Amino acid sequence: MSLTAMLKTASSGLNAAQMNLRVTSDNIANVNTSGYVRKQVDQTPLVVGGQGMGVDIQGVRRITDQYLQLASLTASSDASRWDVFSQYLDNAQSLFGNPGKETFYFSRLDQIFTAFAAAADDPSSSLLRSQGISKVEDFLTETGRINAQINELGETVDARISSNVNRINDLLRQINQMNADISRAKLTSGDASGSENIQSQLVDELATLMNVQVAQRTNGGVTVRSSEGLLLAGDGKAATLSYNRTDATKGYIAVEPEGGVGFPQPIQISGGEIRGLMDLRDTTLPGMADQLGEFISRTVEQINAAHNKTSASPPPKVMNGRDTGLDLPTAVGGFTGKTTVAILDKDGVVQSRVDIDFDAGTMVPGGAFTPASFLTSLNTAMGGAATASFSNGALSIAGVGDNRIAIDEGTSAKAGRGFSHFFGLNDLVRSGGMMSYETGLRGTDPHGFTPGQTISFRLAQADGKPIRDMTFTVPGPPVTSMDDLIAALNDPATGVGVNGAFSLDSKGALTFTGSAPQNATLSITQDQTQRGATGPSMSQLFGLGVIVRNGRASSFLVDSKIAQDPMKLGLATLDLSVAAGKPAVTAGDGRGARLLAAAGDATTTFSPAGTLGTVTMTLSRYAAEFGGSIGRQAEAADNRKSAAASVSNEAQARRDAIEGVNVDEELVRLTTYQQAFNASARMIQAAKELFDVLTNMV
Repeated sequence: MSLTAMLKTASSGLNAAQMNLRVTSDNIANVNTSGYVRKQVDQTPLVVGGQGMGVDIQGVRRITDQYLQLASLTASSDASRWDVFSQYLDNAQSLFGNPGKETFYFSRLDQIFTAFAAAADDPSSSLLRSQGISKVEDFLTETGRINAQINELGETVDARISSNVNRINDLLRQINQMNADISRAKLTSGDASGSENIQSQLVDELATLMNVQVAQRTNGGVTVRSSEGLLLAGDGKAATLSYNRTDATKGYIAVEPEGGVGFPQPIQISGGEIRGLMDLRDTTLPGMADQLGEFISRTVEQINAAHNKTSASPPPKVMNGRDTGLDLPTAVGGFTGKTTVAILDKDGVVQSRVDIDFDAGTMVPGGAFTPASFLTSLNTAMGGAATASFSNGALSIAGVGDNRIAIDEGTSAKAGRGFSHFFGLNDLVRSGGMMSYETGLRGTDPHGFTPGQTISFRLAQADGKPIRDMTFTVPGPPVTSMDDLIAALNDPATGVGVNGAFSLDSKGALTFTGSAPQNATLSITQDQTQRGATGPSMSQLFGLGVIVRNGRASSFLVDSKIAQDPMKLGLATLDLSVAAGKPAVTAGDGRGARLLAAAGDATTTFSPAGTLGTVTMTLSRYAAEFGGSIGRQAEAADNRKSAAASVSNEAQARRDAIEGVNVDEELVRLTTYQQAFNASARMIQAAKELFDVLTNMV
């Protein structure tokens, strides 16, 4: 080997050792730096003409394991999803109070029935009456508070999703920008590890917000794609994500088109904070609000069912019904059984009565009637002692002069409710909206909506990705009945038939069921329909859409007349078996109070809501199931959070074992490279001395 070759070989070794010393020192200096990945020098033998001529430095690379990195990102996404989900669900659970205290929400229901049971022993006590009314008011107020705070929690979640999407867009831009820095360093065999470490931390943060697919580029850096493979960052481009939502529809994340031309491309997100937040916003919290609405609606229904069997003493002069959302012929049609409208004096003595037989279609006194002639026939039968009127979907009966009104429900029934209960003539609890979505409509009844009116739907997948938006126009004749309307709604061409079907049950409740395999969900984006001239819209009447259903729990309040005067609370009953001239309603009668006290033990059918499907049970049992389901949800979320965190910690630990700096190992390398440096330096010194000898010989 020539002296020149010897000098070059030693110089390459010196440079390599120097580079290794610099890299090793950098590793040791960053042993406690979060996100730092250890690096090493890639070097290969330098061969010229088949002979070794030293060492060639290929570059500096980070020590990573792509499999462990991807596993860590996936685990991190899952852990973040369940962490945020558990956090907000725990907040929602706390709204119902501590189960061990009297202020626990579901304990308030029992307090109502206990108060009415006490009033049954002394129905003339104004104090006991006030306590019963107060317990009902407290329960309704607490229900409204919880419902409002669930909705506020949803708004907080919604705002956090928007914030996270903005952060994702920042991360995608930064990841894309780092690719350029890394590629430049790679082209010059420079050290790109600093930029790569920063980029890796950006990718790690991105994975906590949403699940992504990350791949290494051949020229350095990474590409980031959605689960469908849509490019989000890399190759000189950074996508802009948008959060698309309305109060009435499920939200979804979409990639905005470049240059603003075209339509946003929805993407699927199955992990990260955003998935957990969107599950809360679109499913869990609305489900909880809907279940709360179902619970309070059925509770109010049973309390009102009991109160409509009672009478105040003295009986009221006027009985005002609620808005049924129907015209009178349709509301009366479908009733079975018998009921009695009694007209009494202020002492509770019956002055006259009208016995209505819906099966026979007759009134006594009077004669035959039809649903269309019901109001006229009733007024005729009451003979001027009282008058009945129907306006804006509500029936009212008023005594003339000092006459009073009381009703015996008898065996009358429609959609599971008696005559007085169906029309809400003696309701203890009133509502600002529809009291029940079980309308009592039959397939043969007129639908009542004006032809040409429209209602707009969004059909979406379970994760919120839209399938399609459509507008349904109410057809004209021959589409006149509910059966006709449902057939039109289910038409594949003009309705929702491609994605599911509407159906009307025996109690007049209209529901939508998505068809496999997509099992679409339905939202109402706009509703310009109206039943009749002053009636509710289609979504209001049938409880279609999240806005209507999630608002109902806040719409109940005690009848204002009863709230102002506890003596108008019905704690007695109408007894038509008494002898003529004897009071049929007496002040000391507590049978009505006992009916109210027993309302919690009445069996009723609850519609699917939240975590519970269709179930038939008592109010008290459902309250226990509802309270338990909230606790089970929170516990399950916490368990998933713990499990996901354990997996994430294990994946990160294994990744750190590969990527992290081991000081002992680095010190050994430091010693090795110092020795190599000294050896190369001695070779250079030897070559210099030989050059000096050679020069002196000339």
